[in-house]
Amino acid sequence: MGCAPSIHVSQSGVIYCRDSDESNSPRQTSSVSQGPAAPLHGLLVHTDAADAVPPSRASRRPLGAVRVRRARAQLGSGSGAGSSVPSATTCRGRRRHCCGSAEAETQTSYTSVKQVSSAEVRIGPMRLTQDPIQVLLIFAKEDSQSDGFWWACDRAGYRCNIARTPESALECFLDKHHEIIVIDHRQAQNFDAEAVCRSIRATNPSEHTVILAVVSQVSDDHEEASVLPLLHAGFNRRFMENSSIIACYNELIQIEHGEVRSQFKLRACNSVFTALDHCHEAIEITSDDHVIQYVNPALERMMGYHKGELLGKELADLPKSDKNRADLLDTINTCIKKGKEWQGVYYARRKSGDSIQQHVKITPVIGQGGKIRHFVSLKKLCCTTDNNKQIHRIHRDSGDNSQTEPHSFRYKGRRKESIDMKSVSSRGSDAPSLQNRRYPSMARIHSMTIEAPITKDGLRRLSGNEYVFTKNVHQSHSHLTMPITINDVPPSIAQLLDNEESWDFNIFELEAVTHKRPLVYLGLKVFSRFGVCEFLNCTETTLRAWLQVIEANYHSSNAYHNSTHAADVLHATAFFLGKERVKGSLDQLDEVAALIAATVHDVDHPGRTNSFLCNAGSELAVLYNDTAVLESHHTALAFQLTVKDTKCNIFKNIDRNHYRTLRQAIIDMVLATEMTKHFEHVNKFVNSINKPMAAEGEGSDCECNPTGKNFPENQILIKRMMIKCADVANPCRPLDLCIEWAGRISEEYFAQTDEEKRQGLPVVMPVFDRNTCSIPKSQISFIDYFITDMFDAWDAFAHLPALMQHLADNYKHWKTLDDLKCKSLRLPSDC
Repeated sequence: MGCAPSIHVSQSGVIYCRDSDESNSPRQTSSVSQGPAAPLHGLLVHTDAADAVPPSRASRRPLGAVRVRRARAQLGSGSGAGSSVPSATTCRGRRRHCCGSAEAETQTSYTSVKQVSSAEVRIGPMRLTQDPIQVLLIFAKEDSQSDGFWWACDRAGYRCNIARTPESALECFLDKHHEIIVIDHRQAQNFDAEAVCRSIRATNPSEHTVILAVVSQVSDDHEEASVLPLLHAGFNRRFMENSSIIACYNELIQIEHGEVRSQFKLRACNSVFTALDHCHEAIEITSDDHVIQYVNPALERMMGYHKGELLGKELADLPKSDKNRADLLDTINTCIKKGKEWQGVYYARRKSGDSIQQHVKITPVIGQGGKIRHFVSLKKLCCTTDNNKQIHRIHRDSGDNSQTEPHSFRYKGRRKESIDMKSVSSRGSDAPSLQNRRYPSMARIHSMTIEAPITKDGLRRLSGNEYVFTKNVHQSHSHLTMPITINDVPPSIAQLLDNEESWDFNIFELEAVTHKRPLVYLGLKVFSRFGVCEFLNCTETTLRAWLQVIEANYHSSNAYHNSTHAADVLHATAFFLGKERVKGSLDQLDEVAALIAATVHDVDHPGRTNSFLCNAGSELAVLYNDTAVLESHHTALAFQLTVKDTKCNIFKNIDRNHYRTLRQAIIDMVLATEMTKHFEHVNKFVNSINKPMAAEGEGSDCECNPTGKNFPENQILIKRMMIKCADVANPCRPLDLCIEWAGRISEEYFAQTDEEKRQGLPVVMPVFDRNTCSIPKSQISFIDYFITDMFDAWDAFAHLPALMQHLADNYKHWKTLDDLKCKSLRLPSDC
């Protein structure tokens, strides 16, 4: 008579059988040791027991599918497998149940909730959360090896499925998309393990799955087989048969922290490629030896190629435009091979043979070993008439009928992602808010060549698009005697300077009456008001000599960057220093440093931008490594001019520590005027000054020093923001002054564009072509891109209602001109 095995439900919730030989008595069905009888539905009973592997596991083994069905029959009511048994017992332990159509083909393990946790993974700036690992075991029969992996999954907190046939394995994988698959490769008579692996590899989800082959132990008299057949079949790893739970556990854990983690990061890259594919900027990624590895659809449309025609090709093999200067490619390669970013204008040749002008930004990507592994190029079409025609042709060729505007203006209807300063300011300006305007894409800003303010005046329209600069200076041959002190200033000048504390002070009138020497006179008045000579312990004679030396090194031939601009920035800086909140946040040393920085911030400016100097290979660009070229030159020359002659050395009587602190503050402020870091400075000011102010809930009428604003790091941010706003305050001046400045800066940029064309240099600001430029449109763009957010932030701190009102009025003026298609600076009767 056959003996039935004893059925026992352990504290772990798993059914075991105990042979009757242990008691030398016939086997009997024992009752369940915990709680009510747990009916066996599916393949394994499940109770409210703990998840740990039972200590006595060595003397017990989990039931296989057949043994479970036998146990089910024994524990049931005698009705067989189809008796009225509840579907499953709910618990937080383990359970196995059928995932496929055949009950015995697939089993599933759900680990305890307390063991299942999500892991945080980082890839570059991305922060990812990895769900618990899913494992698929493909074993035709249950044995100690499959049990070893099963229990290892339980211990590691993985979700585990067991499949018995190739069909159910494939069905289960397509449903669950397991990270790890373990296939029994030991016995070929059950199924062809390599064929199973190949069938799984033929599916798309398997791209990021690690497949492990379990192979038999090799006897000492046999040579170990090569792993190449396994690798060719699609396996990633080989596991030598070992049923030890800890051996299986170690293998799975190594796979998780190795291949699975890497594959998880690779899967996340799909989101990055999706973003690149939908990006409107043309993007190209090459290897370190300039082999094309990726292009996005925008670049395909721009260049007229299909990506299959580009991938794998060297850039040198593509047709080149003959419009670039001969040494441009060498210049670019020299720059990027040093790990530096290059940006400028480049002519490219489309597949059709047409040449197009692009703004190109090439960024080296550092990889393993600290070496350059890739180059990422962002390309954007320049706004030229020829390019606009090309873009229309590109849209037509690509079948894109949804967009008829030039590419550079295709985002006019989008909102700019910017902070709403009304939410962080303690008090609002009385001026109408400028936040409700529509902004182009922020990506357009970062692809621009950013230079000094795009504002200037003095342009008079003659005919068509021709402009001539109207000088607003009285020409006189009389000699103007320089004052010894502020008390010796001529009455006509002194009368003008009486109004210098007002924001509406007319710097051009001072320029005219001083014969283009406004900086000395305004400097004497402002420095006297702030007690600079007393702080520096120098005489007014020394100060006058210093101001004369500095002003003499500004170029009066420049339309914009001359001593009048320096005097204007000095005036704005002094005005800001007079605001109560600014005054309460800075020390006297900060005030003196700010006034000096404003005075020297553009000394010896050549009337050309940093990009021009870099493209031309100027001595200054070489000296300062193409980085903040002019700003570095202004500060260096200012100190050289100051200390080389004791007669004008305003620092000669202060102690060394004061001098070092003052010098560092001056350098920091002048370097802050370099526009490539504009958004960085503004964002830091908003986050460190505006937002804490809003959180403090200061009253709208309180002018007290905000908590923390006099901390050294915050004082630096305030000084940077102050000189930045002073440097580009032209759109916030009264309309007549704003118009004059707009014409002057435009003329200087026109002159640069003319020279670039003459010398065959890249045109870094093609919009400033005197034959096609719309100055009102350039003003609108400058205000939208740079001015609005910065002055909203500065107004939230310093409270500047008059400035914000001027800004709103001036913007309306430029918008009216633009709506009327006027390219002049005022509203002529024929416009």
